[in-house]
Amino acid sequence: MRIQPSTIRAIIGLPTLLLLAGSMINSNAQPTASGQISARPLTPQEITDYALPAATQTSGGLFTVGLGQPAYLEAQVLQSIPAARILSVTWTLNSRPVGSTATLAASPITANMPIYSPGDRGFYQVAGARQMLRPDVVGQYIVTANVATNGGNLILTREISGSTYLGVNNSCLFCHSGGYLPDKIVPWSKTLHSMALSNNIDGWQGNHFSQNCVKCHTLGFDNNPLAVNGGFDDLQTQLGWTVPSVLTNGNFLAMPKSLREKANVQCESCHGAGSEHAFSLGNTNRISVSFSAGDCAQCHDAEPYHIKGLEWANSKHAIATRVPTGEGRSACVRCHAAPGFVDYTDGVPENQRRTAYEAITCAACHDPHGDANNPHMLRKLDPVTLMDGVTTITNGGLGQLCMNCHISRRDAVSYVETTTGSSQFGPHHGPQTDMLEGVNAITYGKEIASSAHSQAVKDTCVACHLQTVGASDPAAGLAGGHTFRNHYENGSTNIYLVGLCSNCHGPIDTFDFKRGDYDGDGVVDGVQTEVKHLLAQLAKLLPPIGQPTVSISSAFTKQQLRAAYNYQFVLEDGSYGVHNLSYAVGLLKASIADITDDADHDGLSDKWELANFGSITAYDGNGDPDRDGVSNTLELAAGTNPLLADSDGDGFSDLAELQAGSDPLNVADKPGFVVKIYTAAEIEFASEIGKKYQVQKISDLMSAWLNVGSVTNGTGNNISMVTSTRSGGSQAYFRVVQVP
Repeated sequence: MRIQPSTIRAIIGLPTLLLLAGSMINSNAQPTASGQISARPLTPQEITDYALPAATQTSGGLFTVGLGQPAYLEAQVLQSIPAARILSVTWTLNSRPVGSTATLAASPITANMPIYSPGDRGFYQVAGARQMLRPDVVGQYIVTANVATNGGNLILTREISGSTYLGVNNSCLFCHSGGYLPDKIVPWSKTLHSMALSNNIDGWQGNHFSQNCVKCHTLGFDNNPLAVNGGFDDLQTQLGWTVPSVLTNGNFLAMPKSLREKANVQCESCHGAGSEHAFSLGNTNRISVSFSAGDCAQCHDAEPYHIKGLEWANSKHAIATRVPTGEGRSACVRCHAAPGFVDYTDGVPENQRRTAYEAITCAACHDPHGDANNPHMLRKLDPVTLMDGVTTITNGGLGQLCMNCHISRRDAVSYVETTTGSSQFGPHHGPQTDMLEGVNAITYGKEIASSAHSQAVKDTCVACHLQTVGASDPAAGLAGGHTFRNHYENGSTNIYLVGLCSNCHGPIDTFDFKRGDYDGDGVVDGVQTEVKHLLAQLAKLLPPIGQPTVSISSAFTKQQLRAAYNYQFVLEDGSYGVHNLSYAVGLLKASIADITDDADHDGLSDKWELANFGSITAYDGNGDPDRDGVSNTLELAAGTNPLLADSDGDGFSDLAELQAGSDPLNVADKPGFVVKIYTAAEIEFASEIGKKYQVQKISDLMSAWLNVGSVTNGTGNNISMVTSTRSGGSQAYFRVVQVP
């Protein structure tokens, strides 16, 4: 016997019944290890794009559907099972409610249509033909797909609930209004979803609303003749209501009350028709909780005005990697799966978070139930504390939602000093927030300047990465909006969304605009090119030495790990200086300087220059500030004072002593008293025109390489260089490296 709503009202005060209902789990969401039956969403835009019949019904991809509405079923098996091994797929409708004549039928979704979620396409494949089920009687339907392979049979089963629409005030309100269960109704009532029809027919959204818009602004609207399930269209036809010709205040309240009960976007719009859930006292197997973007795209995917579904499908959020999800990955799902992120924002302890995979979909960032404190139904805009334990961001605006994931996972200083190098070494992926703020990297005790973006750009990440793109723009759906991309490249076509940048930087057409010669090669390239050159310079100084990439291993010294951390920090940020040019350049230069002790590439030790000149840019290797005829490079090699023509004060210049073979640092050793012969090294190497070379030496294999002389331009022939080995002992190791 069916329990009526009045009966529910009488018994909802019994805690034992509610606890029982709340303890049930949604078995509909449990795939097997090798495959699953999925209900594929179908959006209005897909119906157009794939030339399906115009009357084809859309679907949110739920297993709770209104009577006469379709569940588009597909058997998904792992991509690791070769298609050649799949012999056949047999579909069976195992059970249906008494009185039902529903059958499985061929799905209108064609074979060339992919699995809906881009994140699933590389993991699953569709086995065999798709099927469709339209429930015709309220109750439960059980469907099985028997996938026969040459390695055995894979049995996949799903339960589908056929239900009718009740409306929030006739059902959901009784349990979900803050009594025994958290209040979802009041927050929802303040969202634009709850006013989707009322605001439009009352004229608050302009004068463009018509009957064509009603479907996505009401509950259960489906004018297919079979879809008689208590949806808005059924009552609209019964009552003869039409959209007012004049959109003005008061139209909504003038509607019949029963029709208002099915107006606007309600709980069942996203969770599916709810009569079976309500009449079973909250059995969670009979309602859907979906994180699929298809649930939202059944309305938000109809070009040219409703393109959020298209934008999201072209974003990297749609293909979030699956590797950090699944059992044992509760520490990772906070940022790699929609359910895990929702659990994190809800304060669920890490070891209790859901680990099932779902890409970063609409419901990850937006709470359909709403939050009165956050605009756009954003889930979390609280202050964000970075892993350095010091920096807390309170002025990130809407971008503070993004900052919960796009941060370094390390306290840079303590991490580098206590961690051994490996292929996993670094700040982890996505340290964009740390870069934007100019914090939490290795600064070598220096004050490294930071750009003003974090202070000057309101809403930070959102302002730049969700810029609006017009419907006629060639980048529409491919950049801006919920693609989160600000650059679109298609063959020779490059579009950069620089409109926001131009407010401060003037008329530019690319992010790679020229600012300065940061890499020291004498050429002013675009800022991103300059940062890439600095990355290449640093890479060549780290193992494998001379190569443009870095392979971090346990053999790295702490000095190398500090530089490698900064290399990874800038590389993983991915903006190549756009987020914070000053900090990116400063980190790379500081790392290069620490590795080479020659940040300006003039052949002189920075420490030596600072000790003698107070600056690393005052002179280069060819300079001769004491005018004794001995260049700074030779003064460094000989150990003489570059500011004194006679370093030992014996009356003979350093040049005279070096030429005579006496010691310019020994006052008792003067030219003519002793004939001395000192050792020297001749280095000869092949060269190529257009390339630059630097001779370097070390006294032992544990020391840092020092530049000898200045950078030499290639001639296409062998180049010979003679250098003294007199200082620092008689033994030295030499090498020649190619420099940018």
